[in-house]
Amino acid sequence: MLLLNNLYSKRNLWQLFKIFLFTISLCVVSCAEVNQKSAEESELISKLNIIPNPAIIKSEPGSFKLTSDVKIVALPRNTEMDNNVVTLLHQLSAVGVKLDVNNLSSDKVNEIQLVLNKVYDSVLGAEGYVLDIKPSKVNIQANKPAGVFYGIQSLIQLLPNGIENKEVLIPCVYIEDFPRFAWRGLLIDPAHYFLPKDVVMEYIDQMAKYKYNILQLHLANDNAWRIEIKAFPKLTEIGSWRVPRTGEWRTFEEPQPGEKSTYGGYYTQEELKELVKYAHKRNVTIVPGIEIPGHSLAMIASYPSTSCTGVQYDVNPGSPIPNDMTTALCAGNESNFEMLDKILDEYVEIFPSEYIHIGGDEVNKKFWKTCPKCQKRMKDENLSNEDELQSYFIHRVEKMLTDKGRKLVGWDEILEGGLTPDATVMNWRGMEGGIKAAQMKHDVVVADKFYTYFDKRQTDPKIMPIPANGLVRLSQVYKFEPVPDNVDPKYILGGQGCLWGEYISTKGRLEYMTWPRGFALSEVLWSPKGKRDLDEFITRVEAQFPSLERYPINYSKSIYDPIITPVKNKDGIMKITFSSDVKGLDFFYTLNGTRPDDFSNRYKQQPVDIPKGASQVWVVSYRDGKPCGESLSISIDELRRRLNTRQFIDPS
Repeated sequence: MLLLNNLYSKRNLWQLFKIFLFTISLCVVSCAEVNQKSAEESELISKLNIIPNPAIIKSEPGSFKLTSDVKIVALPRNTEMDNNVVTLLHQLSAVGVKLDVNNLSSDKVNEIQLVLNKVYDSVLGAEGYVLDIKPSKVNIQANKPAGVFYGIQSLIQLLPNGIENKEVLIPCVYIEDFPRFAWRGLLIDPAHYFLPKDVVMEYIDQMAKYKYNILQLHLANDNAWRIEIKAFPKLTEIGSWRVPRTGEWRTFEEPQPGEKSTYGGYYTQEELKELVKYAHKRNVTIVPGIEIPGHSLAMIASYPSTSCTGVQYDVNPGSPIPNDMTTALCAGNESNFEMLDKILDEYVEIFPSEYIHIGGDEVNKKFWKTCPKCQKRMKDENLSNEDELQSYFIHRVEKMLTDKGRKLVGWDEILEGGLTPDATVMNWRGMEGGIKAAQMKHDVVVADKFYTYFDKRQTDPKIMPIPANGLVRLSQVYKFEPVPDNVDPKYILGGQGCLWGEYISTKGRLEYMTWPRGFALSEVLWSPKGKRDLDEFITRVEAQFPSLERYPINYSKSIYDPIITPVKNKDGIMKITFSSDVKGLDFFYTLNGTRPDDFSNRYKQQPVDIPKGASQVWVVSYRDGKPCGESLSISIDELRRRLNTRQFIDPS
């Protein structure tokens, strides 16, 4: 009996063991299926290549067949939703797909549905959307028409390149998406070099595709006045024109006696109103700019009495400003405030924007110190210095805008002398101004020149010598964080890229300096911070290039350019490394002054010794056996200087 019991127990144990093994095998299979599904989802998501990266993406089985039989349905029908239908039709047509519109939804045909929520979804907010792609339906749903518009932009990015009226398969996915920041802006600068209206329109088209919603239009500075003001016609008759010059900005010869001002142009009020309507249909708000009280030479040249000297000056053509010339409006001249009030009346009549940008940066207060009117103003207002006089000036302008139902936004110099009560600060000189303003409970738009100034070079100065004002690579933009530590995020409205126009005189140059760095900033401002992955982002950037080429857009390929970084070993001896924004490239280099190719020294991902007597390093990047970036040649002495000054050292 004991023996039988033992056998029975062993048999039970064996049965239990087999059950255990079977259970484990089921778990392994189940886990494998989950892992396979996760891998498939990751692969699918990696092929979506949407910029900016959506907040939530889930893969779904199957695909949607986009053919000429597909219909578009918008619910409800109103002006803004009709604009979205037109946008979708136009963007599909641009890639070779022509569709019709249905007034009513039907289960009998495949549809793209554009739908406004009947119940407000607080997660999506005013600009979020849901894009749900199933085999028979594409549904874009949002609280507001703006959200539907952004859902359309994501849908268009899912289309393959090279469509020619044939059947197109779009992967079935579920996307839930919404922006991190409300202010997602770019600044363009037709004041330095005039940009025709159609160029601005094309730029609006491109920025809207990547979910930017603010275009700051820099309309006045020392070098031009670009907006028609009917109360003061000389602003455009005189201020919009200057003597022609070609070459490097700030090196130009001053206007000569008798020389005619033949370069320039301006926007009429009707043209600007047309731009505003065009932008509005693409959910872009134009924030107009005026430069006061500094950088106002074009205004002073038009009306000399507005300055402290009253001297007739020429509009500056890009030459150095002489020491005996003022570029600041007289803060003691009461008629200046009366003039500005009338100018701003016309600004707000043209632009429905909540904000007007008044500049306020880099004010040369030297002439205020000796101006009797300015000194009298300081005495009458009990102001202790010229910084407080600037604050007084900004206070007066803010009151004008408040009375007109608008808000003032200005560069961080408006903090000097005391910030006006309701001003919004746009900090550009680093994060300090934004931190200070936010801690004072003022709204802030971050336009940090170290991350968002797209007028700076995007590659090594030996490859791109002009502009000569610093370096901001795409990888650097992608590391930008608009919310500083120890600051309440609710005061950070968002951020803005700035394309100052000293070296941007054509449409092609404007595009080249914006893209692809504009992709990086759009993702920083729209996508969740935790989703950032530079290498994965670069993959999506490269996937956008064929689309840019199709339009065509003159984008920069500097992400492939080699980066030479000098480093010191533990003994203090300088060595060099090679890299680029794009991972996985091959680098071939020489140290004997000859041009490198793929038969030269291959970089092996280790710091390279500099042999005795070497005076120059030359490198070129390759991918798949073909050169893909500009070649770069730098002297060893220059690399030592960079190492000592940390200038142009790879920020990564």
